[in-house]
Amino acid sequence: MKAIYVTNPGILEIKEVEEPGILNPDDVKIKVKAAGICGSDLHIYHGTSPVATYPRIIGHEIAGEVVEIGEKVEQFKVNDRVVIDPIINCGECKYCNKGRPNLCVNLKVRGVHEDGGYREYTAAPEKSIFKIPDTISYEEAVMIEPFTVAAQVNSRGKVEKGDYVFIMGSGPAGLCALQVAKTKGAVCIVSDIIDERLENAKKFGADYIINPKNTNVTEAINNYTKLLGVDVVIDAVGNKESFEQAIQVVGKGGRIVVLGFTDKPSSIPQLLITKDELDISGSRLHCNKFPEVIDWFEKGKINGKSFISHIFPFEEIHEAIHFIETEPMKVTKVVLTF
Repeated sequence: MKAIYVTNPGILEIKEVEEPGILNPDDVKIKVKAAGICGSDLHIYHGTSPVATYPRIIGHEIAGEVVEIGEKVEQFKVNDRVVIDPIINCGECKYCNKGRPNLCVNLKVRGVHEDGGYREYTAAPEKSIFKIPDTISYEEAVMIEPFTVAAQVNSRGKVEKGDYVFIMGSGPAGLCALQVAKTKGAVCIVSDIIDERLENAKKFGADYIINPKNTNVTEAINNYTKLLGVDVVIDAVGNKESFEQAIQVVGKGGRIVVLGFTDKPSSIPQLLITKDELDISGSRLHCNKFPEVIDWFEKGKINGKSFISHIFPFEEIHEAIHFIETEPMKVTKVVLTF
C-alpha cells in the first residue's frame, strides 16, 4: 500500500509500505477514506515540531471504513464507517485512572510519536475507534477530531450561555472554538491581524471582530461588555503578548484558556490574578470528547462541511501543502482523499 512519509524534516515521500494487519484481538483494520491536513502535520514536515520523531507517517485527522476486526472486537463490524482518536494512552497511570487520558504519563499521538493515518490502510484498537452516521461524509468526518480539541477548550473555559468569550486568533483552531462557543449560547468576540480571516470569523458566527492593527482591543472589549471585561478568553495565538493581553481584558472571576503555546515568558503581575480570582487553564488535545462531538455533527449543531475549502487526492500531497503555504487566505481546511 502507499503511505505519506516524512523521512526527515523537509523530506516528504509517497512510499510503498507493508499493509497493517490485526496484531491484537481488539484491533480494527480500516481502509482510510479521507484525512485532514493540520498545522501540526506541516510543523512535522518542516522540522519545527518539538515532539515529533522521524521517520513518520503523518496524519491524525482520519476517517475510513472497517475492513477487518480482531476476534475480541465487540462494537464494530466490517463496513462500519468510523473515525480514529489519535491519542494513545496507557490506561493505567494516575491520570488515565482519573479520566484524563490526554495527560497520560506515557502519552503518544498517532502521526506524531507513532505512525498516523496518511496511508491507504491503518489499524487501531477498538477503544480508539468511533462510529459515524451515514449522514456524515468521510470528508466532513475529518473535522470531528479538530472539534474535539475545540470542545476541550470550551470545557476548560466552562463556557456557558450568555458568556462573553474573546477568541484570540481566527485560524482553524480559533474558528472551531468559535463554533463550539456559539453552540453553547456565548457572545463571541474574535481578534486577528488579517482582515480576510476576520471576515471568515463573521461567517462562522462571530458577534464582534477586532483587528489589533487598527483598533485598541481593550477599549473595544470594554465597549462591548460595558466595562465588565469578558468572561472567557481563549488564546489561540500563543505568544507572550497575547497572554498578557488576556489578563487585561478578562473580567472578575474570568477564565483564561491557553491553546496556543510559546516557550517565551510573559510578564504577568500576580496581583491581577489574585484580586480578580482569575482561573488560568491550559488545554491539550481532548479528554473523551469524540462521542459528544459526533453527536453535534449528527444533530447539525456543528457544520463540519463549511470548514472544508479544498480537497486533493493523497497522491497530490506536495501540491496540497504548496497551496496551503502559498494561498493561506483561501484555506480553512484541506482534505486528502484515499
